[in-house]
Amino acid sequence: MRVLVLGATGRLGSMLRWAWGRPGAGLEPTWQSRGQAHEGWARCDILDDPAGLTALCARADVIVTLAGVTPASGADMGLNTDLALAVQRAADGRPHLLASSAAVYGRAGGLCRESDAVTPAAPYGVAKHAMEQAVLAAGGPVTCLRIGNVAGADAILGQVGQGAALVLDQFPDGRTPRRSYIGPTTLAGVLAGLAHAAGQGRTLPEILNVAAPGTVEMGALLEAAGHLWTPRAAPATAIAEVALDIAALNRFTRPDPASGTAPVLVAEWRAFQEAARP
Repeated sequence: MRVLVLGATGRLGSMLRWAWGRPGAGLEPTWQSRGQAHEGWARCDILDDPAGLTALCARADVIVTLAGVTPASGADMGLNTDLALAVQRAADGRPHLLASSAAVYGRAGGLCRESDAVTPAAPYGVAKHAMEQAVLAAGGPVTCLRIGNVAGADAILGQVGQGAALVLDQFPDGRTPRRSYIGPTTLAGVLAGLAHAAGQGRTLPEILNVAAPGTVEMGALLEAAGHLWTPRAAPATAIAEVALDIAALNRFTRPDPASGTAPVLVAEWRAFQEAARP
């Protein structure tokens, strides 16, 4: 299966390159970069080189778009929509898996389903939701992937090893916030499964939650990573649990039931970290 990965230099792209480079992925990926490309990579500016982008897409069975801007970049959040629409045009009817974010659910608690009405709270969630709406309105086979917290690319594990003293909300039952997570290995496996399904002609939903089964406590995640944390009484506005419903995802690819547990998430993150070291 020939898969074009746009935005391959970012954190998620690095995880895919690591995982898909090992035996068993069954994919023939092409990695795209806007700037100086590595040997064997495709260099193309998504917004400024429509002809080059169209040519790249023509050589792929499935397109995966990870390219986008985050608050940390300081760029205009509206670029997420511009990038997605440029790819959707160039895809010319080929299956397009577009990375969105669980941030579109805003402050919704409990189980979040793709069919729920959403009210994003932060600018990033607002931008990703606007991107989803625009690309779906444009037509063509596209699936917006609302990806949950990714172990190692999140605000919790991302601070482990930096000497940060982390403080977590603790609720009256003694638990810390519970969230849907997914590790680098499982994420790569899920995206490979979706790429195979789409490339083989199966019709994917327009919106799909992507996460490992269940939720994990943030405190348990830090403890599994061997990182100390300090509890504080959770304010009334704190959300105890945000869980992504992955029933639809399970129709196309089924993550291991244990992949959402703290030990497995940390083990996957550590494996990626080790492989990424120079």
